[in-house]
Amino acid sequence: MTPAWMVALETSLVASDEDELATALVVLASVAGERIPLEPEHRLGATRRALLLLTAGGDPTRGLDLNGQAVTALAEDLRDTDRQIALEEGIRELAPAASGLPHVSEAVHALIHAPDVAWRAYACSLLAEDLGDE
Repeated sequence: MTPAWMVALETSLVASDEDELATALVVLASVAGERIPLEPEHRLGATRRALLLLTAGGDPTRGLDLNGQAVTALAEDLRDTDRQIALEEGIRELAPAASGLPHVSEAVHALIHAPDVAWRAYACSLLAEDLGDE
């Protein structure tokens, strides 16, 4: 059964622009990364450093960029082999649920075939979550 959030994501992608696709990649990576082993202290330190980079770059409330300095720095700070593998497995597990949803399915396959983008999308989801908490 396809989860309701995936159906909603498909609906938003049907009438979307490029920004919505980036948001979809972040959402998918976030869900796929839920089981990534990440110590709270390590995450907190890494996201704080990324937030400082974001603030130093200007307005911290502007949208996050998958290729921006804060996101890429956070991605590199948190990346290790076990975490990368966990994310890739999580993304592959999303593929069956996405069948029948052409836009979501395409986004899942894009993440499968671009592990660096998937990892930055995951890092972006962590940074967005922390920004939302503040």
